[in-house]
Formats: sequence, structure tokens, C-alpha cells
Amino acid sequence: MDVREYSNGEVTILWKQQLCIHSGICVKTLPKVYNPKERPWIKPENASSKELIDQVAKCPSGALSIKE
Repeated sequence: MDVREYSNGEVTILWKQQLCIHSGICVKTLPKVYNPKERPWIKPENASSKELIDQVAKCPSGALSIKE
């Protein structure tokens, strides 16, 4: 499975494209972090670590997770 990592230096977001159901919760919750029209589409430096952790916990498909 293809897993991409995006880090702000404190927290690393893992994204598994195959699991993504495109619910849009990430984009609606943190639009400064998640922008599917840009590359890279995840910019974790645009939010606090707490905001990232709270948002990733709301991902319904499990495509987004936090690297432990």
C-alpha cells in the first residue's frame, strides 16, 4: 500500500490514498492544510500539532493517521 508522509517537525501525518473515500472532512476542517489542487496537497506546517491530531481523528476512512 502506498503511504505518504507529511510532517510539521512535531507530528507526521500518514496518508493512504487507497483508503481515501473523499469525504472532504479534512478539506472542510483545515483548508489551509489540505488543498487537493496543490502539490503537495497536505501542508501540515499551516496548523498546530493539536489541530492536526484532532482533525486526523475525524477521518472516516482511516486514510489519514498520525505516525506514532
